[in-house]
Amino acid sequence: MELLPFFEPVDVNLYFPEGKSVNPHLLVSSVWFSSKENEPELSNIDIAILGVPEARYSTNNEDSKSAPDEIRKKFYQLFSWKKDVSVLDLGNLILGKTVEDTYAILADIIAYLLEQKVIPVILGGSNDLAIANYQAYKKLEKIVNIVSIDSRFDLGNEKEPITSEGYLNKIVLQQPNYLLNYSNIGYQTYLNSREDIELMNQLFFETYRVGVLRKDIEEVEPIVRNAEMVTLDISAVRQSDAPGNANASVNGFYGEEICHISLFAGMSDKLSSFGIYEYNPLLDYNTQTSQLIAQILWYFIEGFTNRQKDILFKEQEQYLRHAVPVSNTLSELIFYQSKKTGRWWIEVPFFHLKTQQDKKYFLPCSQNDFDTACKDIVPERWWRTYHKLNR
Repeated sequence: MELLPFFEPVDVNLYFPEGKSVNPHLLVSSVWFSSKENEPELSNIDIAILGVPEARYSTNNEDSKSAPDEIRKKFYQLFSWKKDVSVLDLGNLILGKTVEDTYAILADIIAYLLEQKVIPVILGGSNDLAIANYQAYKKLEKIVNIVSIDSRFDLGNEKEPITSEGYLNKIVLQQPNYLLNYSNIGYQTYLNSREDIELMNQLFFETYRVGVLRKDIEEVEPIVRNAEMVTLDISAVRQSDAPGNANASVNGFYGEEICHISLFAGMSDKLSSFGIYEYNPLLDYNTQTSQLIAQILWYFIEGFTNRQKDILFKEQEQYLRHAVPVSNTLSELIFYQSKKTGRWWIEVPFFHLKTQQDKKYFLPCSQNDFDTACKDIVPERWWRTYHKLNR
């Protein structure tokens, strides 16, 4: 697939005063930039940055279409990482005549990058671009776990048009469906209806209130470790830390916390795409939000450079196995702990309908889940996944 016809390359010279020397250790000197003349070579690329200035379906935040270049202005002035990583900036996607056209083009491009083992990082634009991100996995017929970092569920109504605050139902209801699990990180109860909260529970989706996670931010790590796709609506960050969003709330994650979560996402061996949405430069104060998003992106790539490749379970001797008897379960819960990183997994048995065989699903979990099981309590994480796989 040729990528050049679909992108407007970045003019890096616009970000720096003419004649000023550029520190060779800045990211602007470390990242590869595509051009109009040469098709990018992806064989040695780890991560590709895609600007997608699409916000026609935005809810009260249409100027998020200007976000990609404003983020770049701050990102490329940061210093590079300690470890080598090959990053390519493809530029800004040329939008389709309709939003659906943009979805189709973006889905094809993301699917192609995934096939090339390149991680796409999408700089939106509005949050509904997650539909195109999901459709890329569907094209490849890959089962996907989605984690959304958002103060709202963005469920919407199947009979109503797509908006940035009403698109998730379009993913959940697509057939054939390749969504295994959806997790929300950082929702705020007063911004979501009781009906939507109850529906999320009925679907056995995982939802985590921002206040609960802020008590122990480390509990986010196993959630994102289980995801192929992570989307971040910048409104999940409190308004005082990220004012550049028309739908921001006075509550939410602190800047340091969202960077920590982004680091976890980058460290996940399983995660293969990442999107950042809903930044509105016209509402930003003193470029505060663009600076934060630049650092979120920096931490994501920093996490990527520290991937440990400990989720394959091919070398059983690299894991400690713990069998914990727990009442009201099949018999016992089986935990695994990596000797390499100390990270935990829990085994979830299920019956595979297509193969008519008993299978095992290795679910990322935490030390807290193991401690809970040792108290003869079934961890909620295991319970939800077991019922989802066996319903």
